[in-house]
Amino acid sequence: CCQCLQPFPDGVFFEHEGRKYCDYDFRILFAPVCGSCGEFISGRVIKALSKNWHPDCFQCEICKTSLADSGFVKSGNRALCRKCNAEEKQKKLNLIICKECNGVIEGNDFITINGQRAHIFHFDCYVCGKPLTSHGFEKDGRTYCLRCYDKMGVPICAACKRPITDAHIISALGKSWHADHFACAKCEKPFHGRPHYEHNGLAYCESHYNQLFGEICFFCNQAIKSDNSIRAFRKHWCEDHFRCGSCGSQLTPKSKFFELDLRPLCKKCYDRFPSKLRKHLKSRMGKSGD
Repeated sequence: CCQCLQPFPDGVFFEHEGRKYCDYDFRILFAPVCGSCGEFISGRVIKALSKNWHPDCFQCEICKTSLADSGFVKSGNRALCRKCNAEEKQKKLNLIICKECNGVIEGNDFITINGQRAHIFHFDCYVCGKPLTSHGFEKDGRTYCLRCYDKMGVPICAACKRPITDAHIISALGKSWHADHFACAKCEKPFHGRPHYEHNGLAYCESHYNQLFGEICFFCNQAIKSDNSIRAFRKHWCEDHFRCGSCGSQLTPKSKFFELDLRPLCKKCYDRFPSKLRKHLKSRMGKSGD
């Protein structure tokens, strides 16, 4: 060896610029050091990120997949595979990344397979063979169009048009719903077990059903929740609010009362009015319980 002047072990030497070196001195003087394991590299060298690497040591920083022959993406001072780089970008920008092409998914035209989302146009229906368009579904690793999937008897949510795969299915209005999608048609808040009220094929919470379609008390202007509402002068009243407009005494449908400015007037207060006013009231509507 021209460096250490020792005989070559087993006759093995390395030649550089016409001079012969033993294995140890050749590595010290000329061989690159791997940026991962720190060992000298003999043979193929991967040069990346301003370092040298054994092919087997050049791996994705996250998933440890070999990058020697597949290419990589530089992320800061890290080497990442394309898949991990897309996932990292998704986390930072809150994007949905396609598992097939690593492109960004915009809108709702995607399908979820084994917990991962992908553009729907990458797949065909397993039954009819047609390319999937706006709606596609997955079952047991196979993809289906809406028509073929519906024939399999899997319930489809009436709101989002997607299959209901969990155990909690809401059946109402002759349709099936995800629990989070069965909501009031007015305020759009899910019922989550609270009572709902149907009208013309739509479901409403109690508050908005009463507000839109229920009986409103003329006195308090609130929906009448009791079944014992009172109707008088073409108005509705809560049972407790149907009182004499003069003295405030409680009245019932069987009480004798008169109408004064669209409010009930008890017989006692009526009798205290001047005869001319009593005659006017009596001639206008008379004694009535309706």
